[in-house]
Amino acid sequence: MATPAGSDSSTSRPQPQTQASAGCRSSAADTPRRSDMTNIAFIGLGIMGNPMAVHLANAGHTVAGLDRSPERAKDLIAAGGRAAGSLAEAVKGADVICVMVPDSPDVQDVLEGEDGVFQLAETGTLIIDFSSIRPDVTQQLAEQARALGFRLLDAPVSGGEAGAKNAALSIMVGGSADDFAEAKPLFDVVGKTVVHVGPSGSGQTVKAANQLIVAANIQAVSEAVVFLEAYGVDTKAALEVLGGGLAGSTVLNQKKENMLSRSFQPGFRIDLHHKDMGIVTAAAREAGVVVPLGALVAQLVASARANGDGGLDHSALLRGVERLSGKDVN
Repeated sequence: MATPAGSDSSTSRPQPQTQASAGCRSSAADTPRRSDMTNIAFIGLGIMGNPMAVHLANAGHTVAGLDRSPERAKDLIAAGGRAAGSLAEAVKGADVICVMVPDSPDVQDVLEGEDGVFQLAETGTLIIDFSSIRPDVTQQLAEQARALGFRLLDAPVSGGEAGAKNAALSIMVGGSADDFAEAKPLFDVVGKTVVHVGPSGSGQTVKAANQLIVAANIQAVSEAVVFLEAYGVDTKAALEVLGGGLAGSTVLNQKKENMLSRSFQPGFRIDLHHKDMGIVTAAAREAGVVVPLGALVAQLVASARANGDGGLDHSALLRGVERLSGKDVN
């Protein structure tokens, strides 16, 4: 894994172990472990990871955070956590390693890359991957983790920046039931709805379904807003009454203000939803099932990204509807 900017790998990183020397690492039986899992390494302090790490620190856990942009650790430091200068420093003595990075290759780099978690962490460590990645990659990583003596839970989250800040995330967890039970107190710190959904990869599969539903909802709300505005309706009042009926949804409640004000500060970027829709369509093809609406929405998300909206919140799918309706979105 690449050393974050500003760190000094020559002084803070121990000599890396090779895959072949894995058997020489200390075993779970040899290494004293704390049942309360208070020592946490949190890798990835972005829009979602930052508030999650802060909540864990505020709950009394010892949290070492690591990000490629070291300045992102300031909130964690203010909450009593600390910034690690390298992955080796972050995972040293950790009972639990949390990962929250953008995509499958990023998780692979953190876990199995040169000087990655699988080489640096103590055998027996529990790894919680909060990232949203391909289910097949998660399954491969879980198998590798088991072979090396680690335990891996895939625990993607839903709720966006607001859910992360309010500790109200939905967390869908795949992996061992025993490992889930051990990690549950940590999940309860950052989430509101926490469910064990099956073996390794199941969390990622459920998250893919979640992203399909969310994208379709955002697209539908976007079309409704443009439709209402075309008729000169009091759109804010219309969305209020729609939210109280069968058309109501969390998407409508959380994203209507973005759409009404045309303010698309990212809580969850279109770039990331584009990645997730690729996971949905690819996984559906592999399973031999059809997701025609999902395929269409995936193309609309891709169009938004191609038009330069990738860095905006996914509620900016509204801009795509406006473009198709001949409106100026600049």
